Amino acid sequence: MIGLYLPGRTPLHRAPAGLKLALLALGVGVLLTLDDLRWLTVAGITILGLYAVARVPPRVAAQQLRPLLWFAAFLFVVQTLLTDWLGATALVVRLVLAVALAALVTLTTRVSAMLDVVEVLLGPLRRFGVQPERVGLVLALTIRGVPVVAGVLGTVRDAHRARGVGGPPWRLLVPVLVRVLRQADALSDALIARGVDDEAERRTRR
Repeated sequence: MIGLYLPGRTPLHRAPAGLKLALLALGVGVLLTLDDLRWLTVAGITILGLYAVARVPPRVAAQQLRPLLWFAAFLFVVQTLLTDWLGATALVVRLVLAVALAALVTLTTRVSAMLDVVEVLLGPLRRFGVQPERVGLVLALTIRGVPVVAGVLGTVRDAHRARGVGGPPWRLLVPVLVRVLRQADALSDALIARGVDDEAERRTRR
């Protein structure tokens, strides 16, 4: 979900986020029931077709699965030892196809649209004191915070390299933590200035 949205005007891009998330849940559920490699091949071809409809470049599609390759290889070896190579292959293929399907949803759906769906789903819990808007805000800040922290880490690492400072990676922890805390304080001040805490206090008094 983090920064993976690929702008486009395809039918998959225009489909409502709620519908895509529902179909994703259904698709993953169906994948989990498939053990026959022939049906898994059909599912794989279908997902490839959806990527083609969404006009996702092959390089971008491959990037979605690259972090999974080492884990998939390890899982295949373990499952082969525990069961057999056919069962291990089916399990790995199911995992890869499920991740590919989820990645397709993130590539064709804005994060803001997904957060809107979360707020709608949490709406019935409002009577129990849950604030869907606050939950959506927390999720948005969390998603946004990951690339921000990664950027801070890259900046600190580059600064250390420019000064010729070496050593183990844990030496970066303190300066990174200090910068992240400063940004968190600035963000907190910005939210307070926009009356977020005031809104929460008004709802609590009600």
